Amino acid sequence: MGKFKYSIPSGSRVLVTGATGFTGSVLIKKLIEQGADVVAIARKTSNIQPFEGIAIEWIRGDVFDEQIINQAVKGVNYIFHIATPFREAKSADIVYHNVHVVSTKLLAKAALAEPNFKRFIHISTIGVHGHVENPPGDENCPMYPGDIYQETKLEGEVWVRNFADREGLPITIVRPAGIYGPGEKRLLKIYKWVVKKRIPIIGTGNNLIHFIHVDDLTDFLILAASHPKSVGETFICGSQKAMTFKQMVSIISKYYGVSIRFIRLPRTPLFLLGDFCELICRPLGIEPPIYRRRLAFFTKDRSFNTEKMNNLLGFVPAHSDEEGLKELAQWYLDQGWISL
Repeated sequence: MGKFKYSIPSGSRVLVTGATGFTGSVLIKKLIEQGADVVAIARKTSNIQPFEGIAIEWIRGDVFDEQIINQAVKGVNYIFHIATPFREAKSADIVYHNVHVVSTKLLAKAALAEPNFKRFIHISTIGVHGHVENPPGDENCPMYPGDIYQETKLEGEVWVRNFADREGLPITIVRPAGIYGPGEKRLLKIYKWVVKKRIPIIGTGNNLIHFIHVDDLTDFLILAASHPKSVGETFICGSQKAMTFKQMVSIISKYYGVSIRFIRLPRTPLFLLGDFCELICRPLGIEPPIYRRRLAFFTKDRSFNTEKMNNLLGFVPAHSDEEGLKELAQWYLDQGWISL
């Protein structure tokens, strides 16, 4: 494998959907460094300027357009299906269905027709499990998707699993935990709260959060694409254990050297207010200030046993969450997004 811990054969033709997103952008750079010929689908409105000078064959269009899919899959050996709509509550339900379900069906059917196709890596989410009643859960714990994002993710996953079993498509399903690392902005608001020394919490703040560093996730995706034992399997990809929201805040506050105060907020009124805001704002195309999925981050237990990655494929994440959250804290400082 040379300098790469995990790799696919050099010269492989690889299609990546969602390539301009956080995870996709890290993955395609690793694939290109390994000598893969990368094809990427990007909407016409997507900004591909950050990839200027990188040898990527861009196909501009929607990932749920059959003509675009047939063009992109031609001659492909591997597919990494990462594409997901930007997670805004204002997005219409059909947007999630098109990207999570329609695109998955088109990609799988097109891949099946390719004579040299080797592996379909389908990226789902731990969100399909919803709240884990008796943590830690695992790949087989019950499915309780809590919103349209998670519902359509699960629908796409179930369909492609059944299709692969029936038609013989070599597939691996990966459900990542919360993805973070330099370049990620979804946690920025929490880091800003820490600097302001006031942290809103719903309930006790002891709800469990499970993370995975983007470097570890992309390494695992490449390993899953190349390892013979991953065919037909589903993996939860997360760090070795979850942490509480309070523990996360403690790591960040210690790094920044600030003392924080938790402000407890009532759960039931907030969820009712979130539902109301979403009901009013979504038809108008306005992002609601609070909504159920955002509130779930502060209330749901998301904790999983991730030993299957190690037991079956020998994979252990290289990044601890504590060091990763500190790395992100410094990155936010370096970008000028946090001021102490």
